[in-house]
Amino acid sequence: MMEFAAATGPKLMLDETSLMDIGGCVVEGIDIAPKEAVPDDGDARISHSVQGFLFTCGPDHIRHREPIPGRSDNKVFPLHGSAAGHAAKVLWTKFENGNAECRADIDIVTVEGLPARIERHWFIDGKTGEAHLKDKVINTSDQTVPTFLMYHMNIGGKWFDEGTRLEGAMLEGGGFPWRFGKDGGDIFCVEAPATRDGLAEVRLGPMAAVGGKTLRVRVKADTLPHLQVWRNQTAPADVLGIEPVSHRWVPRAELQEAGEFVMLKPGESREYGLSFAFV
Repeated sequence: MMEFAAATGPKLMLDETSLMDIGGCVVEGIDIAPKEAVPDDGDARISHSVQGFLFTCGPDHIRHREPIPGRSDNKVFPLHGSAAGHAAKVLWTKFENGNAECRADIDIVTVEGLPARIERHWFIDGKTGEAHLKDKVINTSDQTVPTFLMYHMNIGGKWFDEGTRLEGAMLEGGGFPWRFGKDGGDIFCVEAPATRDGLAEVRLGPMAAVGGKTLRVRVKADTLPHLQVWRNQTAPADVLGIEPVSHRWVPRAELQEAGEFVMLKPGESREYGLSFAFV
């Protein structure tokens, strides 16, 4: 893990073995990542990544396993796609004027054996403490393929309290307590249109454990037009996930039939991004 921090804001541990995703996220001396308080789905790549604060799902598939059409060998799209577990090539890192900045390329081989690349840029503003992630997903294969993306931001539930709420314009009533839905855990996915400057915003907090701060997430809404939120408090799990995502939460075949696949020709790309701050 590479320590990545600016003059203000969270201290992030970027995982060079898996996309420069975020392992630890230290706020006010507390690492809010869930660590081992997450369920094990039997995929070693995901079990490693889901313990961190942010991991990337895609680009060939999102969410859970589904059979690959036309295959006779029973091969399936893997849990949360193929990206996790691919090492990053760090091009440069800068710590200047109180800011922190990093550029990395991640070359991926999809489950279908096709190459893809993620050009990743991290930036933490040393004045505001806001962390910015920009990704360009490039189809480096010789075939036209659908592309998907989802960011899983996972926070340990033990850091929440009775005053902690989810809030956002896309949520019913503008927000509700973090223990939404059924006892032990629940999940939902809603449209999350931009409310300002092309961005959708969701907040989780305040959290007394980190000095009463609230996690504010802003998302590039044109390519990540949905927000999925998932929680699991069924022991030993204790985690809540804020998950901006490119597609509705329906089976892959239903997305295809509805014409909702985003197709990339060879050499084409699509940009995704978000930012977060503790305010």
